[in-house]
Amino acid sequence: MTKENDKQQIEFEAAAFRRLVQHLRERHDVQNIDLMNLAGFCRNCLSNWYREAADEAGVALSKEQSREIVYGMPYEDWKEKYQPEASDVQKAAFEQSRPTE
Repeated sequence: MTKENDKQQIEFEAAAFRRLVQHLRERHDVQNIDLMNLAGFCRNCLSNWYREAADEAGVALSKEQSREIVYGMPYEDWKEKYQPEASDVQKAAFEQSRPTE
């Protein structure tokens, strides 16, 4: 790959990430536990990956800051507004979807 292609790839990946984050911000009905049960990751995972990338680049970013980037607001505010208690069915599915060691 050329340097220009590498730059383009990074731009495309960043655009896809921004679109995913925007989509998740608009889909309050999709709970993190549902994402975890179906896809094995959630908004919190995205914020952790973002923070890890920042750390690797030498940029200090707190857990709260990275979550606000993904959620579009402080995490505690999002939880209060949009996250109901997980149902027994969701909790059971989560336990079954977790990898065993």
